[in-house]
Amino acid sequence: MASADDARAAREAKLDELQERLTAAVEQLVTGEDWAQALAFAARFRSRSFNNTLLIFAQHEAAYLEGRVSEPLPTFVAGYRQWEQLGRHVDRGQKAYAILSPVLGRFASTTPQDPGSWRRLDPREQPRRGEVVRSALVGVRPASVFDVSQTSGAELPIPPSPVLLEGEAPSGLREGLIEQVEACGFEFVPVPHEGMIRGANGLTDYTAHRVAVRENMDPAAQVKTLAHELAHVRMHDPRDEDTTQHRGIAEVEAESVALMIGAAHGMDTNAYTVPYVSNWATTVDRKDPVAVVQATAERVRKTTVSILDGLQTVQVGDGAPPGLARSVQAQRPKRLDACRPSAPAAAPERRPSRSSAPAFDRGR
Repeated sequence: MASADDARAAREAKLDELQERLTAAVEQLVTGEDWAQALAFAARFRSRSFNNTLLIFAQHEAAYLEGRVSEPLPTFVAGYRQWEQLGRHVDRGQKAYAILSPVLGRFASTTPQDPGSWRRLDPREQPRRGEVVRSALVGVRPASVFDVSQTSGAELPIPPSPVLLEGEAPSGLREGLIEQVEACGFEFVPVPHEGMIRGANGLTDYTAHRVAVRENMDPAAQVKTLAHELAHVRMHDPRDEDTTQHRGIAEVEAESVALMIGAAHGMDTNAYTVPYVSNWATTVDRKDPVAVVQATAERVRKTTVSILDGLQTVQVGDGAPPGLARSVQAQRPKRLDACRPSAPAAAPERRPSRSSAPAFDRGR
């Protein structure tokens, strides 16, 4: 019988293997031209972290090349027991896809506003009187999932997906995005032509708290630009030095959010022009491009999920099998401060402050 030390060593070895696989996948992304394609794929697996999306994609691709699965891309992914709950079973000979599962710890504090006051609770320890309890990520562990192409059994109730004509915008998307812009305290102003907003498709002005989008584009282009500007509103307050010091990455983030929102609504993502990773991931001083890509991608994914959760639109699936989507959704924490930008995970060392750029725009 394996000892606890043996089990721990096996888990650590598996984590090391997963980290090597993940690093290789991100390095390939950094040196290639697949950022937009990776985001479009991640939009269909947005219930998973970007790291896990890459791990699932890489392992499924290997399984397809080896002839173990019939479909070149994964579609619905779940754990062994979850597939059983849906009346399906994993086919004999199929290998699980290893992913990173979060390990949460419980922390308690009587003065939660003081970051240094939190103490970690033991697994069965009860908080003291007056203490506030919160959960936080303390590590990861290996977990196993399977794609639907690795299973057999009951048919899945596939929900309808949006079908769009060229130039058409998804029903309700424009209105939903405008509602979120206004909920963040910005006025939405449609303008007749680009000459009114510096020749751009759209403009976010933090000084005037105004978002403008030109109307002389087809509806699909307008919602794409509107999503781009909403991403600026959510992510790029000029009072945050990190966003003003790395304007190029801010534009990449905004266009990436727009791409993922479009992909989640079945829109054609070929028209999205995101600079190659090699052009921007190296612009953050003293940061490994791999770390910059991972941080940027996850920040984009979280912002996109927050926006999509606030829309009443028909969207493509998020990678969870139909029937499990509700439980996955219930586990996702809602951001109560969605209009306040979160700190970039790959923030560089602080530099002397400079004047803020109050406006973000997207060129043609």
